[in-house]
Amino acid sequence: MSNETSPDAEASPHTPAPPRRALLIANRASRRGAELREAALRRLAEAGVAVREMEPAGRESLTKSIAAVAAEVDAILVLGGDGTLNAAAAGLMAAGLPLGVLPGGTANDFARTLGIAPDIDAAVDCILSGRTRSIDLGEVNGRPFFNVASFGLSVALAKALTKESKKRWGVFAYALAALRALATARPFHAEIQARDASGEVTRVRAKTWQIAVGNGVYYGGGMAVRAGAAIDNGVLELYSLEMESLWKLAPMLFHFRTGQHGLWREVRTLRAVEIDITTRRGRSVNADGEIICKTPVRFRVLSDALRVYAPPPEM
Repeated sequence: MSNETSPDAEASPHTPAPPRRALLIANRASRRGAELREAALRRLAEAGVAVREMEPAGRESLTKSIAAVAAEVDAILVLGGDGTLNAAAAGLMAAGLPLGVLPGGTANDFARTLGIAPDIDAAVDCILSGRTRSIDLGEVNGRPFFNVASFGLSVALAKALTKESKKRWGVFAYALAALRALATARPFHAEIQARDASGEVTRVRAKTWQIAVGNGVYYGGGMAVRAGAAIDNGVLELYSLEMESLWKLAPMLFHFRTGQHGLWREVRTLRAVEIDITTRRGRSVNADGEIICKTPVRFRVLSDALRVYAPPPEM
């Protein structure tokens, strides 16, 4: 008896299946968007993939546009940075199709988390392999995010990190923006309530410079949310910077790159599935590099929210 599977048989979500029809959302305004788009289209055409294109627009209009064509494609490919992915997140979830990531931003932290190469040909090959893995998304006040949502220092950094500086300086623009953000930063008070997977609730009052809640592994140009963090473990990782003075950040920088900043007593860490945070006044929240809401905020983890073309996770 033959062990071959009929082409008409229903495949499991993780059965390798290269797309034959794809929607490409390409941010041509990203640092190398136009150049990378041409390379991606050429490689996809060589592989026989029929591609429809769509320009990223506002979050709501992009969600509607994805829904309008979702039944006519096998996969949705996003070429751009983490901000472009964030804008498409709700539409991707609603469509229920595999996501193909074509890194075209400055930092590409989501691609780094999944081990997707920054080389465009290698990223297309990853999609053509048909191999997918399930990932979680974070959610803040009903809006999904991939990497990290935060407020405090990160918002000042996001405002200082202009498109012009990213095009000119690349990943080094993050360091320049951080210096500007530190010059104007002030601590603030927050109340945190976190519920873990067992249902245990932790309540904290903190004077902090920044609170960050991570779903993925990397953010901010390669900093790690926490050592051992994963994008498919069903939990969120929180840290709060509670030092007296920001000068203490300097000796911590190496540990932020490795995710071991929780070793410092001035850094509070929590692991939870749901987190509520209030502040004395509304503070803007930065998710995947985009300002999307204000405090008070409720965070949730959305387990197995998306399938993504990606190499198998490292063991």
